[in-house]
Amino acid sequence: MKPKLCKAGQQLREQFDDCFGDRDRTSDGWIGDSRHSARKSDHNPDEQGWVRAIDVDRDLSGKPKPDIMPDVADQLRILAKTDKRIAYLIFDGKIASGKSAWRWRPYSGINKHNHHIHISFTSKGDEDSSFFNIPLLGAK
Repeated sequence: MKPKLCKAGQQLREQFDDCFGDRDRTSDGWIGDSRHSARKSDHNPDEQGWVRAIDVDRDLSGKPKPDIMPDVADQLRILAKTDKRIAYLIFDGKIASGKSAWRWRPYSGINKHNHHIHISFTSKGDEDSSFFNIPLLGAK
């Protein structure tokens, strides 16, 4: 089955692109590489072909400064308390999920996600492409 990015992932990536058209995309991705396929990862397609993760490069301005991804990550974390499409976030050596009441805690994985943010989605995001209400990503 051909892999397909969940609609929530498509929507969020589109909001990043719309708000930061000149951003660096070097660390962007959604489909797992060979390292991902050797282990459980939301970057790997499930039985129906859904991929439930995106990575978005940290450099949103297309220049080294200002670094606003920490602010975007916090806005995503706060939204995730009520938006059940988001499963967890990894960014800058920290992870946040419902298991920790959406507080940042240290992340012990090999990749600290210093160059990008990782956003994983629940199956609720497979068919839900509604707008993410995030101020830095176009919310009013």
